[in-house]
Amino acid sequence: MRKNDFSRGSVYRHIIAQAIPLTMAQLVHLLYNVVDRVYIGRLGDGSGIALTGIGLAFPVITLIMAFTALFGNGGLPLFSIERGAGNDDRAGRILGNSAFLLVSSAVILTALGYIFSTPILYAFGASDSSIIYASEYLRIYLAGTIFSMLTTGLNGYINAQGFPKIGMLSIIIGAVINIVLDPIFIFALDMGVSGAALATVISQAVSAFWVVSFLAGKRAIIPLVIKNIRADLEITKSILRLGTANFIMQGTNFLVQVSCNTTLQHFGGDVYVGIMTVLNSVREMLMLPVNGIVSGSQPVISYNYGARENKRVKEGITFNTVVGAVYTLIAWGLVFFFPTFWFRIFSDDLTMVTQGVEMLKIYFFGFVFMALQFAGQSTFQALGDAKHAITFSLLRKVVIVVPLTLLLPYMGLGVHGVFLAEPISNVIGGICCYMTMRFTVYRKL
Repeated sequence: MRKNDFSRGSVYRHIIAQAIPLTMAQLVHLLYNVVDRVYIGRLGDGSGIALTGIGLAFPVITLIMAFTALFGNGGLPLFSIERGAGNDDRAGRILGNSAFLLVSSAVILTALGYIFSTPILYAFGASDSSIIYASEYLRIYLAGTIFSMLTTGLNGYINAQGFPKIGMLSIIIGAVINIVLDPIFIFALDMGVSGAALATVISQAVSAFWVVSFLAGKRAIIPLVIKNIRADLEITKSILRLGTANFIMQGTNFLVQVSCNTTLQHFGGDVYVGIMTVLNSVREMLMLPVNGIVSGSQPVISYNYGARENKRVKEGITFNTVVGAVYTLIAWGLVFFFPTFWFRIFSDDLTMVTQGVEMLKIYFFGFVFMALQFAGQSTFQALGDAKHAITFSLLRKVVIVVPLTLLLPYMGLGVHGVFLAEPISNVIGGICCYMTMRFTVYRKL
């Protein structure tokens, strides 16, 4: 019997067994991002503009994540399908090829970031006041690009081999270091924004070392070996074909962030860019459990698809849909009834809180429809259907959110229009994506 065989036993238990440690890992990984904002939002005078500065660096960080998703996550379904089919040698070459692409792109992105960071930040909506903090944070963060990309891009290959607890530890180790170092660097050493960035880089370096060490070690079922760390044209094309969906999903987030920041700067100024920074942070927190379920289900669904266990594939899709819908409905209720609580996690600036609570309710209206988007999108990715995965990534963000973000404020809605674009896209994009998945994937199965 093959080790970690997802085609045997309960599908739900396999998904939960993968999802729980992955969710815990993502929870800790979330702390990489949000703990900086929590501390920076409480620096005292000027904390609002400092928080705005970090928010202006988000698009650059998101773009780095997009390339990580392209070269890392792009190979995961291929890796799982080959492992499910018993083709371990090819799975190993996919892993090595993915590692090569991650390292190469990290070097290029770091260089470009240092050369063009200032004009990029101004183009993304920075003011003369906020760019001081944005540049300070980004200058140090860019030094850890290779660590960030290796940790996030390769950790999925640990989970895909049936070691979710090891994958969880990959993130926990670095995050704990980050949590410990943040207050020391930010407050004790009085480094402020620079301290937050430095703590993040050090923690990511430790996580990257852990991930690479495990994959290159004896415990890995399909190890990362030096001879496979190279560019194979055929495999690279396959990774790019499927990874494009992941890239577009992250890349469209980049476009949305830039559109929001520039429009909010024009209609509301730095304070509303700061409010959007808080809203994105709350969204990351609330998306965590459903992200964990989706991440846990993908290797199980991919494996069973490769093993031609179509009934089990359908069971996985159903589980994703039901659990996601129930959770997002509850999360929507918590935001609607307790908006001040969520906002104050990240800022005690009275001006931001007063104006931000109203925007929080608008932004999260119809949040339950995101469950449909996730169920449909993750299924397309797990089955290697790059065409549909790309289509619905583009539909929700590029076709709906970005145009509405740019147009609604000019239709008399002002800053409200920027925050209203997200719920409109959740409803339209979620329904279209899920219904298309049901009609296409189920017919194929």
